[in-house]
Amino acid sequence: MKENQYILNPNPLVKHLRKLPHEFTKEDIIRYIEDNEIEVVNFRYVGGDGRLKELNFVIQSREHLESILSSGERVDGSSLFSFLEAGSSDLYVVPRFKTAFLNPFSEVPAVDILCSYYDKDGNPLASAPENIMRKAHQALLEKTGYDLEVMGEIEYYVISDKDPLYKATDQKGYHESSPFVKWEQLRTEAMLAIAQTGAQIKYGHSEVGNFSDEEHEYEQNEIEFLPTNIEDAADQLIIAKWILRQVGYRYGVTVSYAPKITAGKAGSGLHIHMRPMKDGQNVTLENGRISDVSKKVIAGILDLAPSLSAFGNTIPTSYFRLVPHQEAPTNVCWGERNRSTLIRVPLGWIGASDMVKKENPLEDEHPADFSDKQTFEFRCPDGSADIYLLIAGLCVGARHGFEMPNALELAQKTYVDVNIFDNKHKHRTAELAQLPYSCKQAAEFLQKHSDVYLQHGVFTQSLLDGITKKLEEYRDENLREKVSCNREETMKLARRFLHCG
Repeated sequence: MKENQYILNPNPLVKHLRKLPHEFTKEDIIRYIEDNEIEVVNFRYVGGDGRLKELNFVIQSREHLESILSSGERVDGSSLFSFLEAGSSDLYVVPRFKTAFLNPFSEVPAVDILCSYYDKDGNPLASAPENIMRKAHQALLEKTGYDLEVMGEIEYYVISDKDPLYKATDQKGYHESSPFVKWEQLRTEAMLAIAQTGAQIKYGHSEVGNFSDEEHEYEQNEIEFLPTNIEDAADQLIIAKWILRQVGYRYGVTVSYAPKITAGKAGSGLHIHMRPMKDGQNVTLENGRISDVSKKVIAGILDLAPSLSAFGNTIPTSYFRLVPHQEAPTNVCWGERNRSTLIRVPLGWIGASDMVKKENPLEDEHPADFSDKQTFEFRCPDGSADIYLLIAGLCVGARHGFEMPNALELAQKTYVDVNIFDNKHKHRTAELAQLPYSCKQAAEFLQKHSDVYLQHGVFTQSLLDGITKKLEEYRDENLREKVSCNREETMKLARRFLHCG
């Protein structure tokens, strides 16, 4: 039975080693490299700008390979993170063997491995975003007994030269197929490459956004993943963004995760789905309804939501997307199947387990419980997000919900079952807290909530101060109003942040 795990697995290392990634050892990596005549090892790690960085090693001998994998390498931390001083910035990057994958683009056979940052004393770097995420997750487990699994949705635009054939209807691209959308093949190739790195993909499709200007066409797509442990969930998002850009480059087009490409058209989000876990079981639901555990998690995240924008909405154009009537949230609330809320509980197969039997009469009846598929979705982040810090913040929010004495009361007060973008529900909107309208305001909320993030040694003060400074330097407190009616200025901003994240 275990052998079946490997037959259809798209990851070449899994197929060859007959092991799942979390079982990989240094000797496994060496064996794969020797058996497959791999010539290069690439270390990869995320810098302060959220992008994957790269360090290349040409393998010269088994001893050389052993040394690389056993000791890691030195890097200049001050060139990677703005919060590190040049006088004490040497860091180690240490490979995590479970992340090893065959590079799908290198003409020279290469294995890539994600790395973690360590300080001069050989300890995980306290302020490294990836380590903060681990600490946040550990604090959640230790203080509450509950785990959190997550997964993300990457929305992106493909920007290409104009094509006069088979024009899709403006802003009606949702789940459209070729030839009315042009970049299905790019998306499919990227999905295959992403899966081969070990990521667990749910599906991909075209999204609602599509438009054109004098020179270019803009087509929105989405790739969604499956829930998994937070470390793997973050890694697969980061690798996927890199792969999509690489495939786009090969096609001669631009792939952008920018939250807003232009005014009046659909923006791109990076929605994060979550499910609380207990002893390996999804406890999002209880007796077919949202559990009190979920309500506490939701309440804690909603309470911190304005400051979570400091991790999930990190550039001025983030706040051009978070406006009413654009299917992006502006109010701090939650609801079921309600896309106008900040946290949405999507349709969850409750009472709908026999649909396949109804549609296919020849199938045997197999009553099934699909409650393990249920998640809830945090809808405000976008492609500018620091993925590690965003997920860390969500873990802090979940823990905060268990620690709040009034969590269930807050969950009840912030539940919404109407479209709050509809003017007839203005009275309900007035009762709810609002998300920030600028980087400046997100920075203010981050400082206001800093005590919660600093608890249990999760975040560091130097990191929070560094994020606050960076957000404040945009000086964007009134930017949205200044350029809202100026298309030229809006496009200038869009181009400035086209390659965010």
